[in-house]
Amino acid sequence: MIRFNLRCQKSHEFEAWFKNSEAFEQQSVSRKVVCPQCGSKKVTKALMAPSISTSRFKQKKDDKVESRPMAKMLESDYRNAVRKIRQHIVENSEYVGDRFTEEARKIHYEEAEKRGIYGEANSDDVAELIDEGIDVMPIPDNPDDNN
Repeated sequence: MIRFNLRCQKSHEFEAWFKNSEAFEQQSVSRKVVCPQCGSKKVTKALMAPSISTSRFKQKKDDKVESRPMAKMLESDYRNAVRKIRQHIVENSEYVGDRFTEEARKIHYEEAEKRGIYGEANSDDVAELIDEGIDVMPIPDNPDDNN
């Protein structure tokens, strides 16, 4: 089996597996390869990065060296994203404390002005809001609060 990166005429990119290169060519010519996003049957191979095999020992050694900086970067990106989300909510929403469930219902049933709110609610209250069709979302903890 071989995997190809493909691109349709509208520049949507996707992957597909074929028995071999000839199988791709045959299916492409008979217009059986279809873009999953737009349904276009005009599909070509996209540029792919080569996959080069190395010895297992060298690969494991490289993985150990490279994974630490990547993990740190991902952790840092996550922390920054959470901080930005929390900051946006605080700056653009009203804190209603333990009245969150009550206020969310009032807004949903148009008994109060529509606005962004945040506050406190237990899991049972949140489940009831969701059952009523009221959109709620937990705010992630500030990563620095847990240190």
